Amino acid sequence: MNDNMTSFCAKSPDPLNVVFIVYPDIVLLDLVGPLQVFTHARRNPQSGPAYQTHVVSLGGGHVETNTVLPIESDPLEDWLGRQKQTPIHTLVVVGGDGAVPASVDQAFIRQVKQLADRSNRVCSVCSGALILAAAGLLDGRRAVTHWEDCDYLATQFPAVNVEIDPIYVKDGKVWTSAGITAGIDMALAIIEEDLGAPAAVEMARSLVTPMVRMGGQSQFSPELDRKERDIEGQFAPLHDWISRNLRQALSVEDMAARCGMSARSFSRKYTATMGTPPAKAVEAMRVSAGRDLLAATNKSIKAIAVDCGFQDDERMRRAFLRQIKTTPTQYRAQFQLL
Repeated sequence: MNDNMTSFCAKSPDPLNVVFIVYPDIVLLDLVGPLQVFTHARRNPQSGPAYQTHVVSLGGGHVETNTVLPIESDPLEDWLGRQKQTPIHTLVVVGGDGAVPASVDQAFIRQVKQLADRSNRVCSVCSGALILAAAGLLDGRRAVTHWEDCDYLATQFPAVNVEIDPIYVKDGKVWTSAGITAGIDMALAIIEEDLGAPAAVEMARSLVTPMVRMGGQSQFSPELDRKERDIEGQFAPLHDWISRNLRQALSVEDMAARCGMSARSFSRKYTATMGTPPAKAVEAMRVSAGRDLLAATNKSIKAIAVDCGFQDDERMRRAFLRQIKTTPTQYRAQFQLL
């Protein structure tokens, strides 16, 4: 927690106001995921709610979502009038299919900017970043959005430094998050900054969230990426076999034999389909397995290295640096929940 945030929280014994901005055709989970986190967060198990949550829209009233469930909202304008009496601790702009039309609604964008200028922290979930960008709040800042919208964000708002990989990015008082469930990760990170790591871990456990993912982690699932590249599933049985045998030495010849191909033909076809050579793919799968074990177990790094087929911890360290730009020790220190 930075000094300004510590001071802010210390001077605010009452619940801190978190205001969610919505508009027609939002993604419901973009709202209810982080809304659930903030609604039930506690400084400690004995204390009352740490935050008071509010949902607002231009004009207020019923707002349609991308599901059969509409939501009720208060008029955004009301907060402009009472800001001095009711400060906003965290402002969150939700994402959805309606983000593009909302981003060109000048009356809406003007009011979003007015609230943001008076808020202690400003956030977006998913394509909500388009609205922050339209308000000029991301100019010169690092930002992320759902990977499907990154190109649009970069093209329409060239002053924004768009990053496509992180699940969320914090740049000063502005936070942006990737697709949908990344809003939960961002909210948990904010809880950690405001209330401390124990409160964030307790909230994650309450939500049955497997781990508190940090902003440096990728919004892309390696397994989903493999399936997307291998549309016909030609190498799916091979990947299943590799994942079950990571502890073993896995040569290109072994993999080719599993596919009934010569080593040369297999290597060429695999690289063309998957976008990476077979040996690199195995290394990435070993790193992914190592990350899970580092976060979820108390096994030693040496034991994890053997379990994942690296043979020793130095080989695992070099592989981690190549794949995710950090070491196993640093990764465990940042992401382990035990």
